[in-house]
Amino acid sequence: MYSTPGQESSPPDAPVIETRGLSKAFRRATAVDSVDLTVRPGRVYGLLGPNGAGKSTTLKLILGLIGPTTGEVRLFGQPWSRQGLSRIGASIDGPSFYGHLSAKQNVMIHAHLLALPEAEAHSALAAVDLDPADRKKAKSFSTGMKGRLALAIAMLGSPDLLILDEPQNGLDPEGIAALRTMMRRFTETGRTIVLSSHLLGEVASVADDIGLIAQGRLRYQGSLADLAPDGDLESAYFTLTSGSNEARAVTP
Repeated sequence: MYSTPGQESSPPDAPVIETRGLSKAFRRATAVDSVDLTVRPGRVYGLLGPNGAGKSTTLKLILGLIGPTTGEVRLFGQPWSRQGLSRIGASIDGPSFYGHLSAKQNVMIHAHLLALPEAEAHSALAAVDLDPADRKKAKSFSTGMKGRLALAIAMLGSPDLLILDEPQNGLDPEGIAALRTMMRRFTETGRTIVLSSHLLGEVASVADDIGLIAQGRLRYQGSLADLAPDGDLESAYFTLTSGSNEARAVTP
């Protein structure tokens, strides 16, 4: 459930995101089933699972893009509110942009809506290695460039939390390496990233904590080391996502 609380300060060590019993049922299926998620500040949280597992739906519920059937979302230690949402930058369901405009023009539109100066747009573009002076139209961008543009828009205003849905899609190895570096720099300032992916290797290379979701259920939450003490991450992943075992939850 969502509510609109008054102005309250949250404890500095409060979870950035908490969900309790979060569920979403559509007409024919339950996409998210009683998910209890905890994301701690200053870390990269990898939401890992197969395609169709419920990752994107979970992120949309957290952002208020769709409403839950049951359950609760808390942001920055407080009940979900527009105030909490204003501290989040997000890229969900791929990049959204105006194809006839340049990267700078696209970012400037969002900066204007957020009442941010032009310098913020330049800073966001530089952070993802897009040239503010490039007048190429966004519709001609490669898949990787479109992804970087979406990331620049999400980073406007230096949000406390970035929520990124499959940001590696379409990136070449150099682009993926640059994304890893950006995420580490972002969290070094005490801010937080939630990253969804179906790519075990990419999540393992950057995440501090992971949640493993399959068939709408959170089957594991904790560190990579605890997920696979023997080092065989792939085997642990397939065991938990197969649905043949009970979920293991380790609260961070």
